[in-house]
Order: sequence, then C-alpha cells, then structure tokens
Amino acid sequence: MTQGLRDMAVAVLNTADGREKTALSRRYAATWFAARKAGALLPIGRGTPPDRPARPARPELLDPRDVPRRRPGSPQGRIAILHAIAHIELNAVDLHWDLIARFHDVDMPLGFFDDWVKAADEESKHFNLICDCLEAMGSHYGDMPAHAGMWRAAEDTAGDILGRLAVVPMVLEARGLDVTPGMIKIFQQAREDTTVAALEVIYAEEVGHVAYGSKWFNFLCGRQGLDPQPVFLELVRRYFHSPLKPSFNEEKRAQAGLPPDFYWPLTEPA
Repeated sequence: MTQGLRDMAVAVLNTADGREKTALSRRYAATWFAARKAGALLPIGRGTPPDRPARPARPELLDPRDVPRRRPGSPQGRIAILHAIAHIELNAVDLHWDLIARFHDVDMPLGFFDDWVKAADEESKHFNLICDCLEAMGSHYGDMPAHAGMWRAAEDTAGDILGRLAVVPMVLEARGLDVTPGMIKIFQQAREDTTVAALEVIYAEEVGHVAYGSKWFNFLCGRQGLDPQPVFLELVRRYFHSPLKPSFNEEKRAQAGLPPDFYWPLTEPA
C-alpha cells in the first residue's frame, strides 16, 4: 500500500534527531514531487500527528527569558546566533509538516500540499546549511540552550487552520524577513562568507513561505465570505499574546502579500 502524504508528515514529526528529521523530510518531498511530475498522485491520507514533535535530548530547552543573550561581536556570539537560527529552522520543518498532517477535516486543493511540502523541504535545507556553518565554527546544534516556546503557536492553533496560517507564516516567518538583513550584515562584517551565503538563501526563500501563508489565508477567507484583514487582526490578537514590534521590512512583506494594514495595527495592545 502506497504511503500517504499525511503518514509521511507524521513520520517526520516523530523523528527526533535534526539531521535525520531533515533527511527524511527532503526524501519525502522528493517522492511527492516526483509523483506529481509523473502524474501519479500520492494519496493524501489521514495521519494522526503527535501533540509535540519528537526532539533530540539536546539542546536543553529554556524559558525564553532564561536563554542567554547573544552578543554578535565575538565568534561565540555569532555561534549563538546561528544556534538560534538552526533551532527556528528545525521547528519550521515540523510546523510545515504538522500543517499538512493536522487539518484533515478541511478540504484543500492540491496546491496547498505542494506549497507546504516545498516549504518543509526548504526549511530542511536551511537547517542543514546552518548546521554546516556551526560545525565549521567548531560547534553543533544542541551545543547550547534554546527557546522552549517555539511550539506554542502550533499548540494554540491546533484546532484552527486560519489561526495557524495567521500566526506561523504571516507573523513568525514574516518576522524573519524583518531581522535577517541585520544578521547578514553581522556576518558580512565578520567576513564569514559561507554563513552570509546560507543566510541569503534563507532570506530569499522565506519570502515564499510567508506568501504561501497569505495565499491560503486569503483563499480560506474567500471561501467563507470573510474579509481577510479584520479576521487576521482578530486571530493574531487571540493567539499571539503580544504586540508586534517594528521595524518591519515593508518591501519584502509586500512581496509576500502582506500589506501594512495587516501588521501595523498589531503594534499596539488590543
């Protein structure tokens, strides 16, 4: 019996080791797109995702307030930045596969699955690129503590696909568009060209992930006869728990289909 896409997603979610998780993610993405290209569609199926994805024994996960501050002026500070990015990318792999697996009660077009399989594949690539940079600097993923709150958005929106799309790609990943140019500058100044190249790949591809969120959020709102902008504001206020912080990369956000009236109102407490 052919393995369904949602079963593949669950297998990724249940794989603990980061390198193994991303290898499986990339293999399944290649399998999905090879079948699509051949015109032999794989079944979507009905997987049962775990409440939380499997995780390696390290890094130690701490409350965000307890994670040591990163000072970029030293090699150790830059390693800490890369470690934090690797942690974000690994969580993004799981977030995208969870989006594929979880909402089987919502009928979505095939393009929805194409987009999120592609996003999960790219996040897997990003994790490995950053891990390669860490290892070249004498470190590795798991070598220092990380943020324990990364999965909260998934838990909070486990029963709400519109909420998931609003908070994960359209808020959390959009924040990556705001902060990545500054990180690229830090590594340019340190003349760490391999890391700069990795971050530039991530920056370019994350625009697409935010765009997928905007595209499918607007699709679902349109199908339900809802005005997307007030719905988005209400959902982010419900699930995100804090105001958004400027500054914003308005050019890249617009490129991803996020107009200013989707995020500037969220800079103030509700």
